[in-house]
Amino acid sequence: MLDEEALDRELGAWFARSGRVLEVREATTPWQVLVVEVMSQQTQIGRVGPYWRRFVERWPTPAAFAEASTRDVLNAWAGLGYNRRPLALRDAARRIVAEHGGEVPADVEALEALPGIGRYTARAVAAAAFGQPVAPVDVNVRRVIGRLSGLDRPSDIQAEADRCISRDHPAAWIHAVMDLAVGICVRRAPSCGECPVAHLCVSRGTTGATTTAGSSGVAFEASNRWLRGRLLDRLRDASPGVWVTFREAMGQHDIEAVRSALAQLSAEGFLERDGDRARLVSGSARED
Repeated sequence: MLDEEALDRELGAWFARSGRVLEVREATTPWQVLVVEVMSQQTQIGRVGPYWRRFVERWPTPAAFAEASTRDVLNAWAGLGYNRRPLALRDAARRIVAEHGGEVPADVEALEALPGIGRYTARAVAAAAFGQPVAPVDVNVRRVIGRLSGLDRPSDIQAEADRCISRDHPAAWIHAVMDLAVGICVRRAPSCGECPVAHLCVSRGTTGATTTAGSSGVAFEASNRWLRGRLLDRLRDASPGVWVTFREAMGQHDIEAVRSALAQLSAEGFLERDGDRARLVSGSARED
């Protein structure tokens, strides 16, 4: 087992000296933190700052965002990818208004019950927004805690992270572990000589290159995600309410793939479809 007091002390001192300065770490309200965490899902944190700032200035509360139109939501999200996320966040905002009086809940189970909010995001919000000593464990935290402790089962790593997280400064502890993961304790060839907690690490000097699980080898431009993003980009560029016709291949995707992607996006509520024509869903939240 790790020496949690030494880990907290050494990580805290290192983070104070060397932690990254990120705009999203200026989030102060639970709603702002929730938006940051949803935007950061599968998106590099350094890219999120400007989007987050504009987003919370436009929709400063769950109640404000609950009334947003689908078109406005997707336009505000353009460039972040994974366009299901903002619509799920709007569903979460509506649930927060309906079931929690417009206030983001502090309880992990209540957070997990919100649309689009999984175990990691719920714990991240509980820790960063409410100071609860619960550790959100993603691939980065799992790598750091796993190497430090020598544990490899996800459930064991989660339990160890929960045991070791700072009781006084959980948000700073999480940020420190994240910064350690992306700057020093990297997946390939970690810089153990620069690590502030190397003296606590049972894996020091023994970690070599690893493989990436789940890599498909498919070029991004050939992926369905690329096609969906390009389709939504074209619809965003059109004037509100104007139908856009799709009758040609896009990139490496033939017209049948285009039609299939349009059908998926229509079924998921992103757009209206009429044959080969489509337009973004418009209107207020009550009309969606």
